[in-house]
Amino acid sequence: MPDTPSRRRLLPNCREIHHLTMESMDRPLSWFERVRMRGHMAICDACTNFSGQMRLMRSAMSRLGQEDEPPRDKP
Repeated sequence: MPDTPSRRRLLPNCREIHHLTMESMDRPLSWFERVRMRGHMAICDACTNFSGQMRLMRSAMSRLGQEDEPPRDKP
């Protein structure tokens, strides 16, 4: 089946998914972007793992420094 422009838009490659994964952490994705991501990740374990790793890293970074603060009730 030849690669037509409309087919390329519906079937994103891993690079596009990585970009969308990073974008999704800063802004809500459109329904079309979410559908494309879910479709790709249904067949690509590498991108699914990448997305999970980015979520884990974002969560860890948001907690960084919060646990290091000394208690305020002690001098």
